Amino acid sequence: MRRIAIAVAASTLSLPLAGCGALGGSDGGSSATPSKGNDVKVGLLLPETANTRYDKFDAPIFKSKVAELTDKQGVVEYANAGASATKQAEQMQQMIDDKMDVIVLDAVDAHAIAEQVRKARTAGISVIAYDRLAEGPIDAYISFDNELVGEVQGRSLLEAVGSTGSPKIVMMNGSSTDPNAKQFKEGALAQLTGKVTIAKSYDTKDWKPEIAQAQMTEAIAAIGRDGIAGVYAANDGMAGGVIKALHAAGVTKLPPITGQDAELDAVQRILADEQYMSVYKSYPTEAENAAEMAVAKVQGKDIQFDSLTRDKVNSPTAKNIPAQLVPVVALTKSNIKDTVVADGIYKTSEICTASYKTACAAAGLK
Repeated sequence: MRRIAIAVAASTLSLPLAGCGALGGSDGGSSATPSKGNDVKVGLLLPETANTRYDKFDAPIFKSKVAELTDKQGVVEYANAGASATKQAEQMQQMIDDKMDVIVLDAVDAHAIAEQVRKARTAGISVIAYDRLAEGPIDAYISFDNELVGEVQGRSLLEAVGSTGSPKIVMMNGSSTDPNAKQFKEGALAQLTGKVTIAKSYDTKDWKPEIAQAQMTEAIAAIGRDGIAGVYAANDGMAGGVIKALHAAGVTKLPPITGQDAELDAVQRILADEQYMSVYKSYPTEAENAAEMAVAKVQGKDIQFDSLTRDKVNSPTAKNIPAQLVPVVALTKSNIKDTVVADGIYKTSEICTASYKTACAAAGLK
């Protein structure tokens, strides 16, 4: 996998693809004949609702971009699986039956969905893996540099806890059915191994915060509430569960806790010194570029498609899948204004509710 360096400012998050000669203009250099006009039918399958990003950002941004690219003639059929692999398989089968031109798939279970991916290929429907790399004959993949996400989390946690005396930490990893979770873990372990003691490590089914809370309760009982120097939580939802468990155990000064996704609750927790950091991923960049990939693939715009998929990744069932890996930012109290606010993800008024007025003022958010 080609690695992409971490972005250090919000302005670097958007990839400069629109400025490439192959984009936003004619495909004069391509021998491909567009197989479809603007009347494209795009299926969008997202995995769950526990993480608020999918319904709040990914789906509406994706739909809006498809409308823009097709002069409002393109149709997006959207379905969310609610963390059920069985339900997602049914949703994808329905999209195959409805003869979508292309399906953009964020898999609940990357292995289990492979059969539907193969059925789509047999039906002549392209499948683009979104955010999580599904198995089967995938035509392209777009996500963030997942190992780098874990590295950023691990490095941030190490900076917070130090390595003197090999402090004890708890690792709250994502779902074992999500290939991204494995990459996050590998990236984090690359930073943490040999420098801290991983006292407890869990894979959290379906990324559920309530399961993370129960697991953290177990870890506290085993290690002792005062023996935990830090917690690697793979995303913000689980970080919330971890914090609830620590509060329930009577911990008043919370250890550094990581996260991912820059959810609104997490941004507020960071301001209030309850969560140490999150990882901000530019959902507009990912969703808009996925829409461009999907439309270009259907319309036979090979140069445009190739420009959007300059990286290569491997899955357990396919090699050298054309891909785009989007960079990420470590979100801390110091750069909230320059990231999620500057990018229009949240308004200051959404973040700085009554309970957080003082913390916002201290962080320069007005």
